[in-house]
Amino acid sequence: MAYFDAASGAPLHSVARQALLASLDEGWADPARLYREGRRARMLLDAAREAAAEAVGCRADELVFTSSGTRAVHAGVAGALAGRRRVGRHLIVSAVEHSSVLHSAEVHEADGGAVTQVPVDRGGAVDPAAYGAALRGDTALACLQSANHEVGTEQPVAAVAELCREAGVPLLVDAAQSLGWGPVEGDWSLLAASAHKWGGPSGVGLLVVRKGVRFSTQGPVDERESGRAAGFENLPAIVAAAASLRAVRAEAAGEAARLRELTERIRARVPGLVPDVEVVGDPARRLPGVVTFSCLYVDGEALLHELDREGFSVSSGSSCTSSTLTPSHVLRAMGVLSEGNVRVSLPLGAAEEEVERFLEVLPRAVAAVREKLGAPSETVVREADVLVVDSLGKRCPIPVIELAKVIGDVPVGGLVRVLSDDEAARLDIPAWCEMRGQEYVGEKPADRGTAYTVRRVS
Repeated sequence: MAYFDAASGAPLHSVARQALLASLDEGWADPARLYREGRRARMLLDAAREAAAEAVGCRADELVFTSSGTRAVHAGVAGALAGRRRVGRHLIVSAVEHSSVLHSAEVHEADGGAVTQVPVDRGGAVDPAAYGAALRGDTALACLQSANHEVGTEQPVAAVAELCREAGVPLLVDAAQSLGWGPVEGDWSLLAASAHKWGGPSGVGLLVVRKGVRFSTQGPVDERESGRAAGFENLPAIVAAAASLRAVRAEAAGEAARLRELTERIRARVPGLVPDVEVVGDPARRLPGVVTFSCLYVDGEALLHELDREGFSVSSGSSCTSSTLTPSHVLRAMGVLSEGNVRVSLPLGAAEEEVERFLEVLPRAVAAVREKLGAPSETVVREADVLVVDSLGKRCPIPVIELAKVIGDVPVGGLVRVLSDDEAARLDIPAWCEMRGQEYVGEKPADRGTAYTVRRVS
């Protein structure tokens, strides 16, 4: 089985396993106690903090260990907002932040705060000038991920951090996806990360708060981790997390070049192997091991099952794979095709042979799903000079499949109107038009759902 979903969780690094087992014997005592076992545990904790701080590029007393990366984000956002409440209650986030950041923003807004969401371009990157324009006199905090978790696009953190510094606003960086590859550039103020993203054990996060940043821990506190992460430290996991971070950093330069070549191979060859595919994400400024593409006329969940049967573990941002029946917020923000979305994220040591086998398997997996989905035929009627496709109640990718079936039934210049109540259609129909050279006229409310109008150009 080829595991190609490292962006969700990397396999446990061998160094992490060794450190975890060793510290189970040496680091079980309370590091706050003064007796021998406690002193030994404290030495392990201090050494882990020093190693992690060196990797991040901060002081050891600026870094605390949390129970997860999500917990680090929640604590970081809440603490920074509370610490600067006298300045104001305005929060800035990008439209493609991890859900932990967006959920924190929702809580802040529900409590009476203001939130500005900065849009991204079609490659998934923010424009630093847009962050600059969003900064206000009452801005308490800005948040920006170092790299996107779904499409791999790296963000201009250093440029945004400089604008925030000039405005006197702290910048919190979610570095979960990138920290294993190197330190985050720029004059950022807070940073959060998660060990299971770089091959450490799950249940360990990092929160860094630079000296001089106003910060007020929210919720009950105790004396541990500078009062910023309550509860007994999971010392064996912390030691393993720090050891694995140091280990992956030692391999990062060579492995990044190797994985970048493999993902570039996928990006370049998939459009030639599979018809009607859109490769998404910035083609240059991206993480080494992540490549994402979307396939027209494909149910994302069915494609993932097909690839799983062929021995490949991948993930998807397609609405067809979620219980909410809405596309990923990242793909929505980018305005790219969402149906049949596949994210390949290669772990350290991914074999070239497995990538080649994936490229061999993918075309027949997509073809098999498309064949299964080709049978449904929706109600098609004519209203004056418009061909109307009724896809109400049908989920992606059926509305686009039916549009593709009938576009040739209208003359050049003629119109097709697709009725759909599937949120994915708002992304996928315009994307189909762009990919197939047809004109997307627009949308308007219908009796049920939305009517999407397409003009045949060729």
